[in-house]
Amino acid sequence: MNKALQPPGAKAKSVTDWRKKMSDNVAYGLLVYTGLQIFVTMHEIQGASTSLLPVFVLVLLVAAIIPLFRNFERRWEHLSDEQAADMAYKAAFRRDQVKIWALAALLPFLITGGFKLLNAVF
Repeated sequence: MNKALQPPGAKAKSVTDWRKKMSDNVAYGLLVYTGLQIFVTMHEIQGASTSLLPVFVLVLLVAAIIPLFRNFERRWEHLSDEQAADMAYKAAFRRDQVKIWALAALLPFLITGGFKLLNAVF
């Protein structure tokens, strides 16, 4: 509706909503984590076992990470509309964003490496 009321050629002012941006980062981070976890885990167990236990463990690992990622989103959803558009939150948003993507990218490798280490020790 606001676009219709603007004069032709006027650019719409982009309003940042930190709540939505964090929600998007959490959703995409979970997708990346899940994809990597499946790829890394399946690569490691390929041909090693015919039981369903590795698949069950994979489902548990994916389900276990959801509350952690949800905590990031929960911290941002309580913001008012004014706070959600406040650029003063940019640094805090970037910190949480880096944490989300670091967890999404590194945790599957750390978990699989931990299982490989335990398997080698025992």
